[in-house]
Amino acid sequence: MRQLLTGARLFTGDVLLDDHALLLAGAEILDIVPAVASVAGAARVPLPEGSLLAPGFIDTQVNGGGGVLFNDTPTAAGALAIAAAHRRFGTTALLPTVITDDLNTMMAAAEAAAEAAAIPGGGIIGVHLEGPFLNPERRGVHKAAHIRRPNGVDLDRLSALPRHFGDLGRVLLTLAPEQVDDGDIARLVRAGIVLAGGHSAASHERTQAALRAGLRGFTHLFNAMPPISNRTPGIALAAMTAKDAWCGLIVDGVHVHPDLLALALAAKPRGKMMLVTDAMPPTGTDATTFTLYGERIHRRDGRLVTDDGVLAGADIDMAQAVRNAMRLLDVELEEALRMASLYPARFLGMDGRLGQLAAGFQADLVLLDAQQRVLGTWVAGQRDGPTGPA
Repeated sequence: MRQLLTGARLFTGDVLLDDHALLLAGAEILDIVPAVASVAGAARVPLPEGSLLAPGFIDTQVNGGGGVLFNDTPTAAGALAIAAAHRRFGTTALLPTVITDDLNTMMAAAEAAAEAAAIPGGGIIGVHLEGPFLNPERRGVHKAAHIRRPNGVDLDRLSALPRHFGDLGRVLLTLAPEQVDDGDIARLVRAGIVLAGGHSAASHERTQAALRAGLRGFTHLFNAMPPISNRTPGIALAAMTAKDAWCGLIVDGVHVHPDLLALALAAKPRGKMMLVTDAMPPTGTDATTFTLYGERIHRRDGRLVTDDGVLAGADIDMAQAVRNAMRLLDVELEEALRMASLYPARFLGMDGRLGQLAAGFQADLVLLDAQQRVLGTWVAGQRDGPTGPA
């Protein structure tokens, strides 16, 4: 069935267009046409005056949502429930994220995500394994008992994972560069795994070597990393100065001071900073607590914290992240939207079908009002609007 979405301003991922309409054919974008065009066989779908239709948001770091934690529910149904919870906040594609656990649990989660990715319109485009090859001293809330260096069996099992997804998704692995040898980094990259540095105290030089070996990006820049020092700048500065690497940013006003994020944006080439949520089960619910590793986590004043005050993920969604990028970092609307869609797609190497409004791309869309609140979403051409502005 063809649909012609009319009445909204369009943001293609490149430019803003007035007086145009978006033509969909099933799960695919067919064309962008003048608003006055008459398309035979297409049902006209009027959208609210003053609204903006943009590429759907892509989140590469989502631990949970809708009351579900992927570590506790490492199943296809769990992944799909998380995606459904985030859809009302404009996220049309995501990587369900499993944090450091025993490898069997993490592998089961990855295989479940591959099963979910095969379901059309489910919104799952891979899996993010955050650990277990992290620096114990920079683990945050990750469970120390499961943190270690990789062995041959680990590398064999991880290297086989991308085949489970095929072209449907990506495997993203966060590791500490000082915990993994360059040869092993190169092997994982050859297997098709996207590697990001994080939870690390790697030196500037060690991080640069890991980048040469194939490290592609950095997980929640500045968090779980040492601060930049004049003589030992470390992994954070290496991330900022690596022109070809992407960085994920949690823009909640809590995890990183906005001025530091603004500095990083100024230092980095445009297109290499992307928004992430690091969201947990409370997203999309009124819950004030949840459990992680058997420990109670509290939702207070925009923070998710343990009893000891350690941050445990973020209390933010992608629509909030876009608004915060504009408000806290003085990012223009178009760039904030790219940081939430086009740039994550490029990081994952999926920008041939996601992150833009263009012919041949998947019809993953978000409809926003003038305050960048979500009015509705389309995933693979199917509309699934929220119950209210988000």
